[in-house]
Amino acid sequence: MVAKFPIAPRFFALLLSLSLSVCPFASADEKPAPQAPPPDAKVTIEPRIRPVPGAKSDPDQKALEGRPASIRVDKTLVQINVTVTDPLNRFVTGLDKDYFKLFEEKIQQEILQFSSEDAPLSIGLVFDTSGSMGSKLQKSRQAASQFFKTANPEDEFFLVTFNDRPELSVPFTSDTEQVQNRLTFTQSKGRTALLDGVYLSMNQMKKARNPRKALLIISDGGDNSSRYTESEIKNAVREADVQIYAIGIFEPMSARGRTAEEMSGPGLLNEIAEQTGGRAFAVDNLAELPDVAAKIGMELRNQYVLYYTPKNAERDGKYRRVQVKLVQPRGLPPLKAFYRLGYYAPSQ
Repeated sequence: MVAKFPIAPRFFALLLSLSLSVCPFASADEKPAPQAPPPDAKVTIEPRIRPVPGAKSDPDQKALEGRPASIRVDKTLVQINVTVTDPLNRFVTGLDKDYFKLFEEKIQQEILQFSSEDAPLSIGLVFDTSGSMGSKLQKSRQAASQFFKTANPEDEFFLVTFNDRPELSVPFTSDTEQVQNRLTFTQSKGRTALLDGVYLSMNQMKKARNPRKALLIISDGGDNSSRYTESEIKNAVREADVQIYAIGIFEPMSARGRTAEEMSGPGLLNEIAEQTGGRAFAVDNLAELPDVAAKIGMELRNQYVLYYTPKNAERDGKYRRVQVKLVQPRGLPPLKAFYRLGYYAPSQ
């Protein structure tokens, strides 16, 4: 039997008041009030990262939702390769960015990046094996060999040969011996599909791994067998960021029996090359071929590379003309710059 003792209400209230004053209860979820730091304390405020409008805070969120994440870059970076020569056609090196002024449609642009280093190249050799090349094949092979001697280990090459039609004889490789071995067994026959050879080479260049790209054409005359027209090739050349160099092995102007295609050959190669910032060299003495090829290889190793973002940000797909002007250095003769004449803006 349990005894029950009545407790007076006033006495119970007094006991409760004393217990609260000695040991106050605090909720488990209640946080202590913040205290002000000492006057000389250094306070570091962690900045809040604000989300970009339209972007997900978690980079894996899109993948979780079954949609791949993507990044869109709205700025265009244009690359212009520039070769500078003196009146004796010697390369001029050692110039810095201040000696170059860059214009697009006559509006000066800011040069964002500038380089004069020997960067790796992707190069296509476009080699004429038509019937008229018979006696010129050996010197042309020697010219290719001299050109390859200027190569770097990081370079890559492919070989397109052409007569009645073009053929990708060697796809991209870093082994120059493979290209030269294939040239050793080439035979001259048929007509000259030069334009088709250039077109095939431009398509192959889309597989290049290096930003700097160039074609070297070795041919002895104009075109007489291509499906593609001269205007189509010129448009394709203007759209691609590929420098084109050409060695034209032409008969003297006074030579008899020179065809209309051969007469137009130098002009055709010049136009194609100049559009891209490259050059065409006319050779009438076969003994000069190897030296000219080596010179082209050295020119590719002694270029300035200019990068800029156009002030005209319209993505209209239109062709925009580019001009590079040199600030004449003191103590040097007048200098000349070779560069590509324009580019097509992106359309979207």
